[in-house]
Amino acid sequence: MRCSILFPAALLLLPVVQGQNRVDASFQKFWAADSPAAAARAAEDVVKSGVTLEEALRRLKQGRIYLAQKEGVVQLSHRINGIEHNYAVTIPAGYDPAKQYQVRFQLHGGVGGRVDNKPRGNGQIGALSGESVGAEQFYVIPYAWNDEPWWSDDQVLNLHAIVDDLKRRYNIDENRVVVAGVSDGGTGAYFVAMRDTTPYASFLPLNGYIMVLANGEIDDGRSFPNNIRDKPLFVVNGGKDRLYPISVVEPYTRHLMRNGVKIDYHPQPDGEHNTNWWPEIKIPFEKFVADHPRDPYPENLSWEAVDTVNNRAHWLVIDTYGAAPGEAKELTDINVFTDSLGTDPLFGRPKVPGRVDLAKSDNTVRATTKGVTAFTLLLSPDRFDLSRPVIVTANGREVFHARAQSSVDTLLKWAARDNDRTMLYAAEVKIKLK
Repeated sequence: MRCSILFPAALLLLPVVQGQNRVDASFQKFWAADSPAAAARAAEDVVKSGVTLEEALRRLKQGRIYLAQKEGVVQLSHRINGIEHNYAVTIPAGYDPAKQYQVRFQLHGGVGGRVDNKPRGNGQIGALSGESVGAEQFYVIPYAWNDEPWWSDDQVLNLHAIVDDLKRRYNIDENRVVVAGVSDGGTGAYFVAMRDTTPYASFLPLNGYIMVLANGEIDDGRSFPNNIRDKPLFVVNGGKDRLYPISVVEPYTRHLMRNGVKIDYHPQPDGEHNTNWWPEIKIPFEKFVADHPRDPYPENLSWEAVDTVNNRAHWLVIDTYGAAPGEAKELTDINVFTDSLGTDPLFGRPKVPGRVDLAKSDNTVRATTKGVTAFTLLLSPDRFDLSRPVIVTANGREVFHARAQSSVDTLLKWAARDNDRTMLYAAEVKIKLK
């Protein structure tokens, strides 16, 4: 009699258990994916599992379970557009997979003197370590060479892919990943800041010079100093630097600062083209990193692009370009530089770019555009109340006023791309201005 009562109850629970098992299995496959492309394929099974939006959000915020890893230097590699890129990662002593760690990319100098992709040295950060001031972190040493300098699309993709690789292996704090560099590496940090801001908290160019990127062999018409306004910079240059002395570099640094770029500037009057000043700079350097975590959902954004290669900044994606009715006649442009010799552009513009400036307040987004005919807003349930209407104005005209349609499909689509527990988007709002 007892069995006859319990057996029907067990049958009733069976679909629930089976459904939970499908969700568990689909997420295990999602977390085990070794790339965004593999994660996108696995995301299809997550959507088909029937998981609710709330449950999917909870699991994505919780993230994967990390395992213990050997500490010390690990040499790794991957391929970008068919080209092998090597990189070295230093795992902190006593690495605890239950703890989140900050990450510093350190881009080396002397790119033109390297003829291949072979690693140099032992892969350690060396004298530029921050451990002596208690800055426990992962150090990443990627490699550039004359055919693949820091100022190339492949290297921007390389750094982005390394961030993704690290997050799949180690418990990385997604909001404390920074890009630093010395000499050519410092110039490379400026380049990355103009092309791919989303994964990074800040940029720290040391002995670099942004105007190297205006060289005719480098400037491809897709360097936009306006984009640097989205993240803070820590800048060091030397007065006796034989390549990039303060007298040459500082007018451009001050120009960026006057036009809204947040720069913690540390000129070294006696500094040469080396890092002998590091003992005095390492404390403010590491304090700057600690004091400036990334906001995964910045309320104010400005992004400029000319194509679909580097057209995204956090929750903004520029889709198509061209003149739109009512667009801004002029926007303050950091690319316009004035000194005693006159007014000139910093970088060339063979194609007319497009730009979108966003300001969010509650469930309202105010957009100002120039040269853009369509863009997409990615909405997170953490920053928007998706049970209420979202209002979007563009150039003073209301272009959207409705509830944004959230879905597990959209959530998993962007989670697969971003691999980021702190930056999750459940809805897309597509704005067409023409």
